[in-house]
Amino acid sequence: MADRPRKPRQSRSATVLRKEWLSPGMVRLYFGGEDLRALPELTFTDHYVKLLFAPAGADYRWPFDPEGIRSERPAEEWPVTRTYTIRSFDPATAELAIDFVVHGDAGLAGPWAANVEPGESIGFFGPGGAYAPDPGAPRHLLVGDEAALPAVAAALDALPEDAAVDVFIEVADAAHEIPLRETSATTLTWVHRGDQPYGEPLAGAVRTNWVPGDGAQVFVHGNADLVKDLRRFLFVDHRHDRRLVSISGYWRTGLNEDGWQGSKRDFNEQMEKEEQAALI
Repeated sequence: MADRPRKPRQSRSATVLRKEWLSPGMVRLYFGGEDLRALPELTFTDHYVKLLFAPAGADYRWPFDPEGIRSERPAEEWPVTRTYTIRSFDPATAELAIDFVVHGDAGLAGPWAANVEPGESIGFFGPGGAYAPDPGAPRHLLVGDEAALPAVAAALDALPEDAAVDVFIEVADAAHEIPLRETSATTLTWVHRGDQPYGEPLAGAVRTNWVPGDGAQVFVHGNADLVKDLRRFLFVDHRHDRRLVSISGYWRTGLNEDGWQGSKRDFNEQMEKEEQAALI
């Protein structure tokens, strides 16, 4: 059977309005533009877009036609996408905010966000998304590293004042903590990674300080090894109801987004096989 042709995706444009450094390693960009006025209603707290970048050495810059380039040029010249959570969107003003993790000159989107000036534009696909906290859930667990911090923050903003929420966030150190919405029903734990491997101290903090059950709705996202550890904690050790859990690896140590997306299916399949074997 021949492969079905890939459905063309609609690209949109957004213009940087201003920037705000939230910590030494995170910068928030505010975007505007007519294309943002056409966005659908955003009902999830993990809505994301795929930002479009020209690859290194390309002779083009935004605006460009992603589908036209894919059909006319070799694969190494195709646009590169990087996935980012929408931190907030105000439909009244069509202003959209995205938080970027910045590790100096490493990576593609982080350095771009650190150096971009107001007035510059970028293309994107989306938005996508799948999770929103259930305001009727008896309690919530929100867990993430820097990559998942915007989605955790958006979930906190969406929950009612009396929602019981346990939050565990991993960052490098105290200087990288940022303000989050807290109520009297929120228990917020900042986990400082220091020189430890990504996700390891965060998984340990959750395992030590949180007990599954009681219909808790769970959101765990970030480093793939963190996700693997906490999936076992939730699904194998405690048999937590999978229907109440949103859990996925946003990235994996040592891989860029292209490498992670290319290996994510195999990683997930192996992880699920190991979980099933442990349940026997």
